[in-house]
Amino acid sequence: MTAIALTVAGSDSGGGAGIQADLKTFSALGVYGCSAITALTAQNTRGVTGIFPVDAAFVAAQIDAVFADLAVDAVKIGMLDRPEVIAAVADRLRHWQPRWIVLDPVMVAKSGDRLLREEAVAALREELLPLADLVTPNLPEAAVLLGEAPVRERARMGNLAARIQGLGARNVLLKGGHLAGEDSPDLLLHGGEHIWLEAPRIATPNTHGTGCTLSSAIAALLARRRPLPQAVAEAKEYLTEAIAAADRLRVGGGRGPVHHFFAFWSEERDP
Repeated sequence: MTAIALTVAGSDSGGGAGIQADLKTFSALGVYGCSAITALTAQNTRGVTGIFPVDAAFVAAQIDAVFADLAVDAVKIGMLDRPEVIAAVADRLRHWQPRWIVLDPVMVAKSGDRLLREEAVAALREELLPLADLVTPNLPEAAVLLGEAPVRERARMGNLAARIQGLGARNVLLKGGHLAGEDSPDLLLHGGEHIWLEAPRIATPNTHGTGCTLSSAIAALLARRRPLPQAVAEAKEYLTEAIAAADRLRVGGGRGPVHHFFAFWSEERDP
């Protein structure tokens, strides 16, 4: 059978994040991708100029249409901006009961600005965290989930991950990219086991869509029947290589995307 993954997230018209990044990642990792779009954004590498919300009932209809016909192996959840959309997604996932659910809690912009109102954060915490096989917050997002100031020390990440797991998620991947230093460590809390995933910090401004790409890579590899720790490790390796190759792309005048197809585009084809 063909491995299939569904992304439930917002659309990025610039192609670097959201649905577009997820589908590129699925394809790069050998998985058939399908989508349910939760919001349309007008954006490019310089920023977001507009957001058009999708009605919650239509989000649910997209999910139902996919599951009614396609044998979905894994679901990745990204941007959900309103409590009613969160409730609709949670309801349909409880109905269809996919094998794997990966939740990327998109709540804080790279600028540090909050993207979700408190009532939406509460809905995500109560409705979706208990359904998630894996939740993938960065440190600012973890702070929002717990209602406190962000942690800036690696030594505190274990306690932070355990407290997020206590909110209902089965497993937690706490991303340490916001820490200072030459490395970018992530902590996977798999059941009760702490697994550190290390990678060098790559000096490039072109990191748009990294969180979307990592969570969708995990979902793709779970769809391909990788055990969870292996899927997370391989996904981090894929993202690291995509960031390392990002400067090969010449896209826009702002913060560019990672190179999802680094393994397929030859140097000779670069402009």
